[in-house]
Amino acid sequence: MNWDSAIKGFSSFLRLERALSGNTVEAYIRDVEKLQQYALAVNNKTPAEISTEDLKKFLKWINELGMPASTQARVLSGIKGFFKFLLFDELRLDDPAVLIESPRMTRKLPDTLSIYDIQNLIAAIDLSKPDGMRNKTIIEVLYGCGLRVSELTNLKISNLFLDIEFIKVTGKGDKERLVPIGSEAIKYLKIYLEEIRVHSPLKPCKEDFVFLNRFGGPLSRVMIFMIIKDLAKKIGLNKKISPHTFRHSFATHLIEGGADLRAVQEMLGHESITTTEIYTHLDRDYLRDVIIQYHPRS
Repeated sequence: MNWDSAIKGFSSFLRLERALSGNTVEAYIRDVEKLQQYALAVNNKTPAEISTEDLKKFLKWINELGMPASTQARVLSGIKGFFKFLLFDELRLDDPAVLIESPRMTRKLPDTLSIYDIQNLIAAIDLSKPDGMRNKTIIEVLYGCGLRVSELTNLKISNLFLDIEFIKVTGKGDKERLVPIGSEAIKYLKIYLEEIRVHSPLKPCKEDFVFLNRFGGPLSRVMIFMIIKDLAKKIGLNKKISPHTFRHSFATHLIEGGADLRAVQEMLGHESITTTEIYTHLDRDYLRDVIIQYHPRS
């Protein structure tokens, strides 16, 4: 069994047996081809001859190439799948990858804005322009509810329950959730809907979308990015921000204020509490900085 025939068989297995998409199959094959490149260059071993020690040396090699831990983990995942296939197809009697652990990955903490930054961004909005109040409402809702950009652009008037201070949003996997909305966001939503939006043209079947462009259709994700980018430039904010930055800031400020982690998880629509726990790390950093700055023995 040579590399080419083994990889060809693996590709067929992924497409036919596991019914994976073309892009996913290509990604798996690229990972295995990295191992093939290493094996042919170092010891000329076939797939049947690769040992656990060879795989450890291969991982060390791609690490020395400067490949980030997340990419190394993905490559190892593809290789593990390859050797499971060889075992399944009885092309090997053992699996050399079974005891190989993935590289330890550090979780990158998201960028956040201070309350002062957010106030400056909102203050920079020109309310004399037709889209000024709409843009102010967008920022208030993004930050006030911690929404994803897609949840914002798909927000419907029929899902606003402002009298009980809740909105219903559709998140990942089309899962719906109720999110509390604060008084500031409610105030500007009402102004926008009752005084600005009523004068906008409406495209057929788009009447229920909250935030509209000048043609009467829903705003795109790109447009939201552009609005935020322009505001950051206007106030000279030396930080790369996006709509998601407001979501991170929403969660961070809640945790810093003492909010319960489970409550924040519900509001963000996280499937797992471990995703929300990243904000506790941000909170610890904040507390550490406070101690360093203000404690007399620091």
